[in-house]
Amino acid sequence: MLPQRLKEARLRAGLSQQRLGVLAGIDESTASARMNQYERGVHTPDFDLACRLATVLDIPASYFYTVEDELAELVLNFRSTKK
Repeated sequence: MLPQRLKEARLRAGLSQQRLGVLAGIDESTASARMNQYERGVHTPDFDLACRLATVLDIPASYFYTVEDELAELVLNFRSTKK
């Protein structure tokens, strides 16, 4: 779930892996590689980093962890209606 949703959210935001990682506080020299590993599911970001990524992407962190795809979309839609 998280790898696919992270990549989709990043692409929607128009950010490169490196840019997203840097904006979330990952060192510039490793940001691209780490984000690539997260998006491929090789490693999983800890909860704190997932929350920072969500903040940068302007989405609720729960979007990454919701099991049902339909509910994940509702989470995104709910966020956009609150603005």
